[in-house]
Amino acid sequence: MPLNIGFSSKDAANPFAEQLAFFRDKLQLPSSRWDDIMQAAHDRAFVVAGAAQADLVNDLYGAIAKAIETGTGLDAFRKDFNATVLKNGWTGWTGEGSKAGQAWRTRIIYQTNMSTSYAAGRYQQLKSPAMLAIRPYWRYVHADGVAHPRPLHLVWNGLVLPHDADFWDTHYPPNGWLCHCRVTSADADEYASAQAEGRAAPPDGWNETDPKTGAPVGIDKGFGYAPGANADTPLANFIGDKLINLHAPVGAEMYQAMQPVLAAETNATINAFVQDVLADPGASGRSAVAGAIDPATLDWLSANADIAPETAAIAVPDSLVASDAWSVDEWASLPSLLANPGQVLLNTDNGRLVYVDAPSANTADLRAARLAVELDCQTQQDKNGPNLLTAALKLLKTTIASGLANGLYEAVK
Repeated sequence: MPLNIGFSSKDAANPFAEQLAFFRDKLQLPSSRWDDIMQAAHDRAFVVAGAAQADLVNDLYGAIAKAIETGTGLDAFRKDFNATVLKNGWTGWTGEGSKAGQAWRTRIIYQTNMSTSYAAGRYQQLKSPAMLAIRPYWRYVHADGVAHPRPLHLVWNGLVLPHDADFWDTHYPPNGWLCHCRVTSADADEYASAQAEGRAAPPDGWNETDPKTGAPVGIDKGFGYAPGANADTPLANFIGDKLINLHAPVGAEMYQAMQPVLAAETNATINAFVQDVLADPGASGRSAVAGAIDPATLDWLSANADIAPETAAIAVPDSLVASDAWSVDEWASLPSLLANPGQVLLNTDNGRLVYVDAPSANTADLRAARLAVELDCQTQQDKNGPNLLTAALKLLKTTIASGLANGLYEAVK
């Protein structure tokens, strides 16, 4: 019989506070595929594969939050899911069209969110200083009654390791779809007993990678992380890494939808990056994602310039920050410039995009320079990586006007 993770109806008045808080702190993001964000990024974001509309994602999020908070269970979630599908006109989702398919899909959505939020809440409890002071060890527990247990999960059953052992970074359960394994705390005496029984060290090969999944052997793709361990990590850090690898149209749509909620984190990321570069300008090879090419610009490039960026991600390299082209305050405005440019131009000489800041209040002054950055798009023929900013400029209004007049620039938007 599967483990019932969550709350029973009689416990609804006293919910698992850490589990609920973890889930409530997630941002609701659209996605086209289940792996649009992966692993630790789920500590900060709620996604459902194929749910690309904000209202749909919000309603699905609300149904799971209701299940966590009130303990209504899988059957109630299925009713809420059906109502959400009808309300939002959602079609084409995996499992649609058959009773068995819908039952499978709703169970996956429900169980995955319930089990990972439960695990994250437990992680916060187990990591509390008060708990670690008396029970600083963790025990891997395989759920009894699972009809088809995973062999390696059974091997890990009963392992007792220090709470900061590397094993838990990748093997803290759940470790796969519908996995019901869990972790409990242990004290020094229990750890000593596990040592005597040979249960105080992971088995040989525990950290080998399965080439089929990219995850450690015995762990499903996307589950090789500890839920809750990265709940305080800025979502912008996760999304920046993911954007670089997403196909440009998908990444552009995703970033545009997330930009309002990512704005503060992106600003903080760029500010920290600039400070790091200025503190150690001799280092090289660093970059930080500051934004993304928007869908309309991608469409224009394809239709008018035969340019197809491989990714939507826009990154600023450390060499540009260290060049003294802009001040610290000017670099702080970069994410806003990329998200809401006054103009986007194409430099016809080199095929690069030029993002120009919106005019200031003294726009009538022809001597008033506007901040601008030049972007080198990484096309399919280039090496993998983000689109890189290659120049930080200050352009006069007259310079832009003459460039448009003589064909140096084409207006993108």
